[in-house]
Amino acid sequence: MQKKSDKILGKIAKKDYSNQLEAVLEKKYFAENVKSILLSILYKMETSYKDYKHVKQDTETKEDFIERIINTIKDECDEIKVVKPFSEESKIIGNRTFLVEKNKKRIICHNIERKLLYCIAKIGKKEKIIPDSYFIINETISNLINTGNNINTVEPLRDFNGYSWTSIPREIESIEHNLIYQNLILLVGNEFLNNWIYNKEVLKDYLEVFNKRMTSIYGEENAEEFIDKLKKISILLEIKFDNKSKEKYKKIKKEIEDNLKEIEDNIKYIEKITKEKRELAKQIRNIDETLNSKELIQQEYLSRNEMLPLEEKIFSIRILKKMMIEEREENIEKLEKINELLKPKNFIRYKKQLEEKRNIIKIIDIEDIQKEINKLKLELQKIFLRCFEIKIDNCSNKQELSKIIYEFRYYSMLPYNEKNSINDEKMLEDILNYLGIKILQKSHKLKLIQKLSKRQELDYVLLKKVFGTRIINLEKIEVKLSKEKEGFFVQVFDENSLEEKYQITGIENITNRDFELRYNKKVKIFY
Repeated sequence: MQKKSDKILGKIAKKDYSNQLEAVLEKKYFAENVKSILLSILYKMETSYKDYKHVKQDTETKEDFIERIINTIKDECDEIKVVKPFSEESKIIGNRTFLVEKNKKRIICHNIERKLLYCIAKIGKKEKIIPDSYFIINETISNLINTGNNINTVEPLRDFNGYSWTSIPREIESIEHNLIYQNLILLVGNEFLNNWIYNKEVLKDYLEVFNKRMTSIYGEENAEEFIDKLKKISILLEIKFDNKSKEKYKKIKKEIEDNLKEIEDNIKYIEKITKEKRELAKQIRNIDETLNSKELIQQEYLSRNEMLPLEEKIFSIRILKKMMIEEREENIEKLEKINELLKPKNFIRYKKQLEEKRNIIKIIDIEDIQKEINKLKLELQKIFLRCFEIKIDNCSNKQELSKIIYEFRYYSMLPYNEKNSINDEKMLEDILNYLGIKILQKSHKLKLIQKLSKRQELDYVLLKKVFGTRIINLEKIEVKLSKEKEGFFVQVFDENSLEEKYQITGIENITNRDFELRYNKKVKIFY
């Protein structure tokens, strides 16, 4: 038992986050209503976080979570405005609910707590968390993961209030982004994703690290399939939420296809790039001659300024020299690339790279974007559940299995679309039942969960409903069996308060002898 002196020291050591935030806000020129809403968000987060962590299991500590929010406000937010919809002030954000301008460290947002918290999460991130060497997905997967993390940051405020857990799909900025991000947490862990998102090691390729981690845990085939689907759906989600991106990708696709056509005729292509090579060499010689001649540099200065508008004039020969040196370096870099490309091995590699890029970007030709997103989302869930089965198989003790039960319950409750949760999705029903039975069998074997019926299918039906509840603490659940005119019923209790009563259906020829439970007596599910 904890000593009284330890408890007192614990209270002293415990951080007062309200005071910490107030100290930050004192140095900010925010309106009083902004300060008030920020303190309200913090209070609610402190109240709800314990339940959030219990339900979800794999989260960062409350201390780390709250300190990141406070530090983001401190370091990344110079201006925060909350505005009423349709007011004069709200015109700057148009028909959107918020505007985040990272370069200005500014947030303008409707007076909605979860929206403001989303903005704070968004402003504290790097735009790209994948190296530029990756084609297109350096943007699209970065956006997918960052957006998923923003939504994830809002979850303890949005879905928990200190005594209950609810999810309202319309309050989630993007159900697809959220679902995929929760897949990632369950597969590789919250800590790994936070390290990826807030990575300070510029040269570290976290997508490659992710690939290796997935392969080592779930096997090469599952890793390859999951990442392939992730790439495709990230591009389509980008198009769905950003109309301009489709035109940009179309232009890139055309350039790739044009380059591939040129390459098909090797002789013409080599003639073309040889000509480019000569032209670059000539430009480099001209720059060298100009830089080494006072007369030529003066002529170049006058010549360039004659063609430029006033606001773009070059103000001195010194600036012109700097510009020309940069041009020279760019041309040398282009020349070196052409020299490398003319080598047969590199030419073949370049062609292969173009073909790979074409294969990635051709998905933009899909006419019905949402239909394809729905298809890929379902395929991703099936791969995810194959991986989750491996987690179940690898689980070897009660503690690990208890965590898996909570994760499986949490995943099953995630919104799949505007109408259904994962639990309600018919296309996933069979595999969810299969995994549920597998978890149940292992729970009985490790003596974690009581056996409620001698018949496996009936035992699972009883527990499926129990684990489909939003009771925060599963270990406190009690059930009571009763028989009425209509049939057998199970009542589910959370610390003596009745949460739900449902009839047992879908099982034929049920008799009294099928149950391990005694009638009208409460029994705990967990040993």
